[in-house]
Amino acid sequence: MTTILIADDDPQILRALRITLGAKGYDVVTATDGAQALAVAIEHRPDLYLIDLGMPNLDGIQLIHGLRGWSSAPILVVSGRSGSDDKVEALDAGADDYVTKPFAIDELLARIRALTRRIGDDSVGSPLLVLGDVSVDLTAKAVTRTNADGTVEHIRLTPTEWAMLELLARNPGRLVTRHTLLTEIWGNEHVTDTGYLRLYMSQLRKKIEDDPAAPRYLLTESGMGYRLIPTGGAPA
Repeated sequence: MTTILIADDDPQILRALRITLGAKGYDVVTATDGAQALAVAIEHRPDLYLIDLGMPNLDGIQLIHGLRGWSSAPILVVSGRSGSDDKVEALDAGADDYVTKPFAIDELLARIRALTRRIGDDSVGSPLLVLGDVSVDLTAKAVTRTNADGTVEHIRLTPTEWAMLELLARNPGRLVTRHTLLTEIWGNEHVTDTGYLRLYMSQLRKKIEDDPAAPRYLLTESGMGYRLIPTGGAPA
């Protein structure tokens, strides 16, 4: 059964959509603000999101950014904001479609059906991955180390280092090819510049691995690419 998370601070809309979508065979979970929606999303891992933009405690755009740190599930914005700038901002943040309130329920259901047809494997991992004493938080875009005395140290990464680590962390345990890394981070014109990968992987290992010369978490697949092996927070 497809699970849909509806995030909206209007209780009447929440109730109406819960009843309507439930009658259509969807499993519905709800949230009344952005922070609650993020917590519900982490708990339930919904297949699709319906998100209002004007919510308290993280607005819709902030929520989309937070979700896109770890989830590729389709996001349908359902908002009273009809301006083109609002639509562009939501789509650029990672939304897949946009419906303006008030909406016809038949149109909304058609949009949902179209998006659910695109649902694939959303097993991009947990929003928090553990690499020994290092934690990678994909939602907060933060990397920390817990020291022996219990103190937590923030590990500073450059934007490129983070981009490389994030791409690997979104695919825990899976091979990420050199071609994918180069095109996603540097663009098609750099698909042969494997020296970039070696340089940034070396820097990441120095910051994350206990022994960069004998890595346990950031592994090289000779001639193919790299693989991140977490010790916690990812599917088996």
